[in-house]
Amino acid sequence: MKAYVFPGQGAQFTGMGKDLYENSPLAQELFEKANEILGFSITDIMFEGTAEELKETKVTQPAVFLHSVILAKTLADFNPEMVAGHSLGEFSALVANGTLSFEDGLKLVSKRALAMQKACEIAPSTMAAVLNLEDKIVEDICASIDGVVVAANYNCPGQLVISGEYKAVELACEKMKEAGAKRALILPVGGAFHSPMMEPAREELAAAIEATTFSTPSCPVYQNVTASAVSDPDEIKKNLIIQLTAPVKWTQSVNQMIADGATSFTEVGPGKVLVGLVGKINKEVATISA
Repeated sequence: MKAYVFPGQGAQFTGMGKDLYENSPLAQELFEKANEILGFSITDIMFEGTAEELKETKVTQPAVFLHSVILAKTLADFNPEMVAGHSLGEFSALVANGTLSFEDGLKLVSKRALAMQKACEIAPSTMAAVLNLEDKIVEDICASIDGVVVAANYNCPGQLVISGEYKAVELACEKMKEAGAKRALILPVGGAFHSPMMEPAREELAAAIEATTFSTPSCPVYQNVTASAVSDPDEIKKNLIIQLTAPVKWTQSVNQMIADGATSFTEVGPGKVLVGLVGKINKEVATISA
């Protein structure tokens, strides 16, 4: 079975999507529609902008979404049998399997980006990558710390990202190193994604998601929150709302997809981050970058 996976924030690069725009009339039409929906020329920033401009959350999230979704729509014989997306990538996956329309997906991603940006400004918060430490040890250390710090991204065995209040994350990093982590490194991100710090954003996004039409998908989506196949539109909505404050169970999702029959994983979007993670989760499965 063919699985298609969609990357999240951090995969962006200057020039992303330009070749699609120049070589496909459909891609050009969708990019122009996106500029209209967003009310600014995101294509200018994607194709010619600086790394700094691309790093702004209100730009990054729609940019990665657009690159992924438009690439999927221009691929020959695009017939996914299962899809998944890492964090923001879940929205791309939901357009790819027909749960969301292109327009609704983009509007939700834009709202999500702005809501997360606002939540980041409320209190100093951050994320950190922890390498070569068992998940259980990372979870236990987070639980032992006074303040908000949680496991946020289960990326692959031995690579976990923690998230929370700045001081609590710093303290957690020190304890992780003492416990034998190869590295515990603060990441250059705008805030504590996938932690309770995103509660204000979750509330704001929930209203937008509830007001959006979700259709029955053409194939199941393996959602970050459950790491299991979901096809019911109401359940997809519920999990998408929880996603902002809950961890991304990527390792668990990939393992479940393989258990359910996935024989190849195609990454659709900028970069090759997910192909790399899938390879670390299971060396036997075929990985392709679209």
